[in-house]
Amino acid sequence: MAEVLFYHLQAQPLEEVLPGLLERSLARNWRVVIESGAPEQLEELDTLLWTYREESFLPHGLDGNEFAGEQPILLTGGDTNPNGAHIRFLIHDAALPEDLNYERLVLLFDGLDELSVQSARQHWKALKDTEHELTYWQQNEAGRWQKKA
Repeated sequence: MAEVLFYHLQAQPLEEVLPGLLERSLARNWRVVIESGAPEQLEELDTLLWTYREESFLPHGLDGNEFAGEQPILLTGGDTNPNGAHIRFLIHDAALPEDLNYERLVLLFDGLDELSVQSARQHWKALKDTEHELTYWQQNEAGRWQKKA
C-alpha cells in the first residue's frame, strides 16, 4: 500500500517546489524516481537539479545513462524503476505506473493548467477505491500547503 500525495501547485511553479521535496526524500534515505509525462523536458529538469541553488545540488542521473541504477534520484520518461526507488514523483501529467509498489507516490500538477487539473482528477478517481492512502494538498496564496482531503 502506497501513500499517494496530490500537490496542487498554484502560487509556485514546479521548479520551485520540487527541489525541496527531493531534499526531504533524500534526508529520509529514500531513492527517488521522477517520471515526466513530457520526456523532452527532462534535460531542463536535469539542469535545474544541478543549479537550483548556488551552494547545493541534488545528485541525480537520467534513465538510460550509465549507472542509472545507482542514482539516488533518477529522471525518466517511462514507468521503470531501475534505481529501486522508494518514492516516485509524477510530473508534467505523467500517467500512473502499473506498479504502485512504492512507499510514496507524489503527483505534482499545475493548478493553472486545466488539462493538468483534469489529469489529476482522473488519477484521484482511479485510486480512490483502492487500498492506497490518498491526500490532497493545495497551495494557498502565500505558497504554504493546506491539506484539503
